[in-house]
Amino acid sequence: MERLIAIARYCYLTNKKEHYIYFTSILNARNVLPDIGKRLATIVGEDTRRKVFQGFKLSPVGSPSKEYAKFTQIIISRLETELPRETCKEILTWNYHNVPAEAFNALKERYEKANSIDEFLKDEHKRFTEELEEFMKNGKIWYEQEITPATLEFVRSNQEISTGVRHGDKIYMTKIPYAPDQYIKAKNPTLKRYYACHCPLARSVILDGNPKISSTLCHCSSGFVKVRFDALFSEPVKIELLESVLNEDMRCRFAIKIPEHKMK
Repeated sequence: MERLIAIARYCYLTNKKEHYIYFTSILNARNVLPDIGKRLATIVGEDTRRKVFQGFKLSPVGSPSKEYAKFTQIIISRLETELPRETCKEILTWNYHNVPAEAFNALKERYEKANSIDEFLKDEHKRFTEELEEFMKNGKIWYEQEITPATLEFVRSNQEISTGVRHGDKIYMTKIPYAPDQYIKAKNPTLKRYYACHCPLARSVILDGNPKISSTLCHCSSGFVKVRFDALFSEPVKIELLESVLNEDMRCRFAIKIPEHKMK
């Protein structure tokens, strides 16, 4: 793992964008399935974890992401067989990338200074597009995304993307596509969904549908979004998965319930 991370960093520093993105795709989620197992044991017990993960063995470090898909399909299918839907959702809606709450301290400060949630979200979207523009000008990768003029305009024109828009007591947020420039250009719906999907445990199956992975997995993506709003409001929030590419939607979209006493 250390060698592959070192090579990935080398690719980033030498501006080998395609290679760097490939390394992020095969390294970022390596521990997610084992961590799902740990959370499963915590919530429903070790016996159920053993049933779900029987025969599970991670592919060697550096394996193509498609190697993970077959294990993902088996584990999600077994989860759905062994447990009620709401328990599956509870297990998967979690911070599996271990993002610390402290990472959102500056965001929280800006929220507390804002006069309203609407003002805060609008300002955050402006800040976000300015950040993307800076990465585009410097020719650098933003997380896993190459920022092109088309990508920048795509994000700028829709405040929901990676920021959110409030309607009533909910914030609606859409994930930026994994490969935004290709997503924008794609005409084929299957390709569009493939370019939208961030999940290295599942995205490869979108192209050939084999094995078919349940969209229940996408509650893991809800957990990634949720941790930000948990930190923002200083308490756990309720999140609803509205659309996901594994459910044959063209995007991944969420609704975050604003705690009543945090409304402003």
